[in-house]
Amino acid sequence: MKAPALTVRATDLGKHYLRVHERPMLLREAAMLMAGRRRRVDDLWAVRHVSFDLHEGETLGVIGANGGGKSTLLQLVAGTSFPSEGTISTRGRISTLLALGAGFNFDMTGEENIVASAGLLGIPVAEARNRLTKIVEFAELEDVIDTPIRYYSSGMMARLGFSIAISVSPDILVVDEVLAVGDLKFQDKCIRAVKELQSRGITIVVASQAPLFIADFCTRALWIDGGQPRLFGGADEVATAYQIEMTGRGLLDPPPSAVSHQQ
Repeated sequence: MKAPALTVRATDLGKHYLRVHERPMLLREAAMLMAGRRRRVDDLWAVRHVSFDLHEGETLGVIGANGGGKSTLLQLVAGTSFPSEGTISTRGRISTLLALGAGFNFDMTGEENIVASAGLLGIPVAEARNRLTKIVEFAELEDVIDTPIRYYSSGMMARLGFSIAISVSPDILVVDEVLAVGDLKFQDKCIRAVKELQSRGITIVVASQAPLFIADFCTRALWIDGGQPRLFGGADEVATAYQIEMTGRGLLDPPPSAVSHQQ
């Protein structure tokens, strides 16, 4: 039996920024700048020393607190940001949903944005138009697809972006905490759609702060803390460790309020 192909390899990956400490601009401070006194600048490693391999059909859950480096790591995998050190290699077409409205032209209609977004992924216009009906139906935007998306709600934009991302036959899907868009019915629809991609062997990288979601949805997980890997391994193991660290209880343990009520 043929082994699954390697689709993503991260080797000692790091992303570095210079952080400028800004303060309100008062006349005194403006005079200091004009005199040559500089603002304080220090180093910020948003991600550092991250390494992993992913193969066809694997789903990596990236978990951690806000500001821990999850979004930066996903941007590096997606190719929308470049590493300051280390390397990231991918194989195949990458489809992303990293931020609300990312890549959309707000003066264009929903339909025009679908065609334009597909074109950026190398899909010909004729093929994009053939997929149009399916994309619009999944997003449940039939009544507004001819409207400029500047008039869409945040939920409508998220649904459109998600529908485009899963419809372009990706080899790698990168999604940043967007599977919770819309109401519960649409969330369930998103989960079922991504699980269908998993069954087709698509490699998925998803960020979330929900341990139960990571344990149920992913095959492996990376806990990233302060930009650095804290734990990498099976999704259940990592999700459980994160849950215990954050709440003091395991994934299946009832919350303290429930235990007190039962007693």
